[in-house]
Amino acid sequence: MPSTARKKPSSEPAPLLALGAHPDDVEFGCGAVLVQAARAGRPVHVVVCTRGEAASHGTPAGRAREARRGAALMGATLEFLVLGRDAALEARPSAARALAGLIRRVRPEIVLAPTLEGDQHPDHVVLGRLARDAARLARFGRLAGLRGVPHAIGQLFHYAVTPDAEPAGGGRIVVDVSAPEVVAAWTAAMTAHASQLRTRNYVELQLARARVLGLRAGVEHAQALFPASAPLVTGLDGLTRAARRF
Repeated sequence: MPSTARKKPSSEPAPLLALGAHPDDVEFGCGAVLVQAARAGRPVHVVVCTRGEAASHGTPAGRAREARRGAALMGATLEFLVLGRDAALEARPSAARALAGLIRRVRPEIVLAPTLEGDQHPDHVVLGRLARDAARLARFGRLAGLRGVPHAIGQLFHYAVTPDAEPAGGGRIVVDVSAPEVVAAWTAAMTAHASQLRTRNYVELQLARARVLGLRAGVEHAQALFPASAPLVTGLDGLTRAARRF
């Protein structure tokens, strides 16, 4: 059988792939994590899966410009892989195969996608399901109609675009994103989506979420990621600090 993974030189970190249903999702949901990864030298690739055309404010062309600006401020590359219309995204097999093809092309070690918890926008949970299915399909060596060399990602993490989308329970990792330059770049990337800030201050909402989560952990700011599968570690080094004070 063909190999499901292609080793990369140790000096070249494997990419991080972040999937958003709409042009602002990754900035609001996990932008600080992306900034931190990019500044650490990991290639970060953002993929947006609708054009955001159902939004009350902004046009698809204008939102695309905002997305390009936001990605640049995070230190990421950007592309649109349109899987359906905004507010009508469906978990179709063809959409999962398209994402699987993307995974084979980008060959990420880590994929970030929205959580499987429903919130105010149905596209978020649909994309989370598609990402989960695509990560599996990308591994299959003989899947008809799927081109490219099979690839197995290392981990799928979900992110919560809104507080309502945070899964209940303790199945999360908490990422310290307190560095001032990380918070500043993240804030600028969110602010780039000016069309979506006309009626609600989403930037302050996300900063407040990060501040509260950080305070619980004894740091300035933090963002949560929700593993699709429990991470495998080789030891307890690096796991000696809890995400809350006992």
